[in-house]
Amino acid sequence: MSYVIAVDGGGSKTDAVALALDGTLLGRASAGTSSPHFIGVGPSVAVVDSLVRELAGDEQPSHVGIYLSGLDLEREVEDYRAALAGFAWAASLTVENDLFALLRAGTSAPDAAAVICGTGLNALAIRADGEVARFLALGPISGDWGGGGGIGELALWFAARESDGRGERTSLTTAIPAEFGLATVGELTEALHSGSIGMPELARLSPIVLEHSRAGDPIAQHIVDRQSEEIAVMASAALKRLGLGGADVPVVLGGGVVQSGDARLLTGVDAALARLVPRAHAVVVHAPPILGAGLLALESTAAESEAVDRARAALA
Repeated sequence: MSYVIAVDGGGSKTDAVALALDGTLLGRASAGTSSPHFIGVGPSVAVVDSLVRELAGDEQPSHVGIYLSGLDLEREVEDYRAALAGFAWAASLTVENDLFALLRAGTSAPDAAAVICGTGLNALAIRADGEVARFLALGPISGDWGGGGGIGELALWFAARESDGRGERTSLTTAIPAEFGLATVGELTEALHSGSIGMPELARLSPIVLEHSRAGDPIAQHIVDRQSEEIAVMASAALKRLGLGGADVPVVLGGGVVQSGDARLLTGVDAALARLVPRAHAVVVHAPPILGAGLLALESTAAESEAVDRARAALA
């Protein structure tokens, strides 16, 4: 049976599926992160190859679609595609940032934007003629802030300042070191400095910030409000670069921070979008990201609409 394989990889998890060309789900597989920003291109390729081979049958797939966080520059996409060139299963191949999979999971509209707020934060917008507006998404050096990592770092910044007398009181000062089994913020800071705890681990703090925001902590609420604003700013900037600032378009939102369903966060996004791009509207994707990757892989083979609908039902 002819089939496609789709892979979606984020900062914490990688999912893969095999789909028959009629949209039937043939198999699933998963692994840890495959983001080349976190683990490098070679280890990332090894994760993807292992998942594809786990799902591949005796017949080579008709197409393989790979959508990964950390592929933010065109050069990075080309380098990753080149790294896969020697694999037998890669004869027909798409390699792109995972934002394209998120976008397809949330809409089929020709004009749209997508923002992923998970471990990190990234966004893009597309226009019906195929033009894409995207960001470097390299962290603070490219003007970015947010996602679980950014939220965790800022929460620790506030907690550190309270603990040594420079800042306002916040319940995060006790909660943050406790998440890592430590007694004080100073112990956590030293552990991060020495490398015994890695900086990416701070992404674990985003659920705690949301929890303390809901409990009324002003500092936590400030962080959540800043994240809402940043999500809307990225979406609106991308849309305006394509001349879509006044258009009635969906802004697809995904990633673990958004999918937490936090009311303050999502209300803040809606309010900021209404101010910046008044006709745009947020669409929160609750389906797993592999949904969009699977649909794109199928559509690359000119699959019929019934097949796409069948795959959506299976993956959502």
